[in-house]
Amino acid sequence: MRHKEKEISDPSEMNAIIRKATICRLGMVNGDKPYVVPMNFGYHNNTIFFHGAQKGLKFDIIKKNPNVCVEFDVAIEVIEAEKACDWSMKFQSVIVFGTASLIDDPEEKCRALETIMAQYSDKVFDFPEKKLTATAVIKVDIARMTGKQSRL
Repeated sequence: MRHKEKEISDPSEMNAIIRKATICRLGMVNGDKPYVVPMNFGYHNNTIFFHGAQKGLKFDIIKKNPNVCVEFDVAIEVIEAEKACDWSMKFQSVIVFGTASLIDDPEEKCRALETIMAQYSDKVFDFPEKKLTATAVIKVDIARMTGKQSRL
């Protein structure tokens, strides 16, 4: 990291940023082209979970190349100034590198969906078997994460 004073190295601080986030960006490589998609997510025990339809580009890409990057950001605010080059941003962000896989086991899939819902609500939800069968769930095992903040 070029600006060491902006680095977040404490894992508990990075976990807190992920817990505060409401959306993230999932980055993948499709052949030799990057592909990034905003996603809802769940986070638990150094693992990120996503869900979606059974078919689609992100699932096709992950099957070919499971290496992914996920970006989270919170506390975003524009800092205005008189001169254009003095404008800045306030933010906290975390970037995660990991390996994605698809979850097939119905019980594991249900736990992953519970984790996703817990990111947004304290309620307990049921997942009907028909919906569970129609839903694909991606699990990302985190290999490494980095954090950065500015003007906080």
